[in-house]
Amino acid sequence: MSYGFKIIVEGDYACFTRPELKVERVSYDVPPPGALEGMLKSIYWKPSIRYEIDQIIVFHRIDQMSIRRNEVKDKVLYNTVKKQMDGKGGDPCIYTSESRSQRASMILKNVRYGISFHFELTGLKDEVEEGAEKKHFNILKRRLEKGQYFRTPCLGCSEFPVRKIQMVEDFDESEISSSIKEMGDVDLGFMSYRVSFMDQGRPINGDWENPKFSDKATTIYYRPHMVNGVIDVKKYREGLKC
Repeated sequence: MSYGFKIIVEGDYACFTRPELKVERVSYDVPPPGALEGMLKSIYWKPSIRYEIDQIIVFHRIDQMSIRRNEVKDKVLYNTVKKQMDGKGGDPCIYTSESRSQRASMILKNVRYGISFHFELTGLKDEVEEGAEKKHFNILKRRLEKGQYFRTPCLGCSEFPVRKIQMVEDFDESEISSSIKEMGDVDLGFMSYRVSFMDQGRPINGDWENPKFSDKATTIYYRPHMVNGVIDVKKYREGLKC
């Protein structure tokens, strides 16, 4: 049995970066399921559950804008941080005056999405006892109703936080923009579905108290159609490309 929800998400800006254009960021026209799964994990997540996006509704017209932002081109190195923690020297800081790089981004503005999703048990850790699904359902429902989260939910990039998340009984498709409906059946091409990590969420050292996870991952792709503003993700799940 799976427990499902329907929510409406709104934001001033969004950027779902195309992996083939990541130097100068260019957003997908619609959100990939993996980005929405990440947003949901900001609200509630446990190793024992996995989110599955079933349907995405694009309510507002696809409105793009170009911006320029200052970004840093370097990353904090784990080995440098570890050396400093062990008292062996090392400077883990990034100095923006030396590492700054101005880049252009093509982002979305004034977005509103309807998201239908459910979660499934993964069988990881200790969440296999009777009633586990109902427990997670009640916790997530309460957090959605109260607007609670442990990390700010964002729309693709952390710079673009979600403005509003509302749980609904059903979607009112009459609220879909006329410009979206006029597009009819749109082939969105190959899109990122999600990033799949090789460790499958299990610590590679087998220790849940002090877990170490693998960074090795591969991107799974799918080729959806948006029909009158509705993307039936569940329909395309069986045709995923890796």
